[in-house]
Amino acid sequence: MIKMVSQIIDPWGSTLIEDYNKLIKDFHLDVFDVNLFPEPNRIMRRNVVFSGIGLKKIADAIKNKKPFYVLSGIMPSGEKIHFGNKMVVEMMSYFQKQGAETYILVADLEAHATRGISLEEARNRALKFHIPAYIALGLDPKKTNFYFQSDNVKVMNAAYTYSKKVTQAQFEALYGNADPTRIFAALTQVADILYPQFEKRMPGIIPVGPDQCPHILLTRDVVNKMKKEGFHPPSGIFHRYTPALDGHFKMSKSRPHTMIELPEDPKSACKKIKRAVSGGRETLEEHRKHGADVERDMTFELLKQHLIEDDKELDNIYNEYASGEMTTGELKKIGCEKMTGFMEMFEKEVEKARKKVDKLKFIT
Repeated sequence: MIKMVSQIIDPWGSTLIEDYNKLIKDFHLDVFDVNLFPEPNRIMRRNVVFSGIGLKKIADAIKNKKPFYVLSGIMPSGEKIHFGNKMVVEMMSYFQKQGAETYILVADLEAHATRGISLEEARNRALKFHIPAYIALGLDPKKTNFYFQSDNVKVMNAAYTYSKKVTQAQFEALYGNADPTRIFAALTQVADILYPQFEKRMPGIIPVGPDQCPHILLTRDVVNKMKKEGFHPPSGIFHRYTPALDGHFKMSKSRPHTMIELPEDPKSACKKIKRAVSGGRETLEEHRKHGADVERDMTFELLKQHLIEDDKELDNIYNEYASGEMTTGELKKIGCEKMTGFMEMFEKEVEKARKKVDKLKFIT
């Protein structure tokens, strides 16, 4: 059963998580153990992945080479994506390489219901940009099953069935209110999450930011009420938000000067990096003497979460900056160079990926 929690997370809003430990406690999650999985990727190693639920079942499936799946969705409500999407794809790619059957759903119905995007426009955006972007960020298109919610009758039928397993009180405990549009979207999410198990019961993992945690908890609760069906409760793995450049906990489209989109012109991105909150001291003399407060520096956070793969390279930058040997200006220069390289690579890979869309496996 879903338990009442002291904070509400809005999957459709711009909720900020100011205390990740409180989130873990409130939603009865597990602290992420980096030793649980083989060859952890960058964001797993660096504590960007901070929590999960049901992770041992997935670790056992990997270890014993048993079937499991990884699933995520594309919300085609915008014409660009952000670094949070990038982390989801990186986790998808990680589990894909560990043997997971991989599913990407395009939430065109949800985009229509909650954001007012027409189904035609949602499909167009997904095919021309979102799906190529996910491929560019590391998803193997040959090993991925794609579908549009509006094409998947099985998902729609299941969502109707699952509606009988959720009460208004349970919904409000997770989402704050029982708005009909959100109920429809959430129940469709439940069906999406369980879809790979319709034909074959197996564990599954959903990599998301913490704002999507309620969908996973709701699905687990529905599964618990359908024990005779034999579904595996879905596992979830959660990453921290990429903070806004002014030091807030989440980049938001409502404050474009503090966020970097994918793609974005490198010159524009560098201007934002130069204005980002730094951990440098007020004077050069103080900086040389005391060193930087690295943890509050947003440029370093970008390097840590997204732009530097090699741990030794990142450690060297951290030590030089923390000691005062490296200045804030020098750090921002590194950030701009890395961001420019990444953006140029990303746009080239998106163009390559667009040529593969016609060959993708779409479930109807």
